[in-house]
Amino acid sequence: MKRLEAASRSAPAEFECINSKKKQKKKSYKNSGVVSVKVCQITREYTFLDYIMGGCQINFTVGIDFTGSNGDPRSPDSLHYISPQGVNEYLSAIWSVGLVVQDYDSDKMFPAFGFGAQIPPSWQVSHEFPLNFNPTNPFCAGVEGVIEAYRMCLPQVKLYGPTNFAPIINHMARFAQQALQQKTASQYFVLLIITDGVITDMDQTRGAIVAASRLPMSIIIVGVGKADFTDMEILDGDDGRLKSVTGEPAVRDIVQFVPFRKFQNAPREMLAQCVLAELPQQVTTYFRYINLSPPNEPKHS
Repeated sequence: MKRLEAASRSAPAEFECINSKKKQKKKSYKNSGVVSVKVCQITREYTFLDYIMGGCQINFTVGIDFTGSNGDPRSPDSLHYISPQGVNEYLSAIWSVGLVVQDYDSDKMFPAFGFGAQIPPSWQVSHEFPLNFNPTNPFCAGVEGVIEAYRMCLPQVKLYGPTNFAPIINHMARFAQQALQQKTASQYFVLLIITDGVITDMDQTRGAIVAASRLPMSIIIVGVGKADFTDMEILDGDDGRLKSVTGEPAVRDIVQFVPFRKFQNAPREMLAQCVLAELPQQVTTYFRYINLSPPNEPKHS
């Protein structure tokens, strides 16, 4: 290694290729060639923890599907119906994923939005409204704050439609774009969308995801209920690169889709583990793609 490091164009590190059989047979045998190294660069591959310990903030945002296809929240067969025990699939998904992600977010303040509902006072349909109805400060304190905001918001809105993902993805992309201007690996954004999987703006969403694949962000989609999640599987892109309608491919896979029903009877950690499985690699491949090392050199004990 020392010889390789010292190599230069004027003084390359040279290594003879010796064929021992030929050497034994022929006295005049010198070598079968020379490997000459003129440039040697050592680059460090940083891990997910290197970025986290080195000062990278994971910013976690929640988007909740309030469209009519979920069913009337007052009816026990609605996905938004809160049982006498105080649970539903939306709440379980927020808890499971939020409890894990919040440990990577130092301020533990999470913006939480809803989409697809008619909201007071004008009853216009909104595709990105803050759960706490405060546009200037949509932040909730910890996972508990998100749960509280969801419970308060639910009886105040009318579930409606259509189910558009693109507005909330583009909303987050604007923040990721701003963070990119800093030219440091100090911010990475994670959008958790919890949905019943019936999507209306598939083409716009594909375009939004392809654009977002160039930014420091990932999207986690948790599908609740018993719907057909084929569209969500397409967005996940594990079977090949997701492309926009114009044919532009995503530069990397940033979507992880998980159907909640697969984990209904599993321990809570299982859902979180599956949901966050691809995130560490998405963070490291992104910062490698734009050639950024952690903001502070991580200390290795």
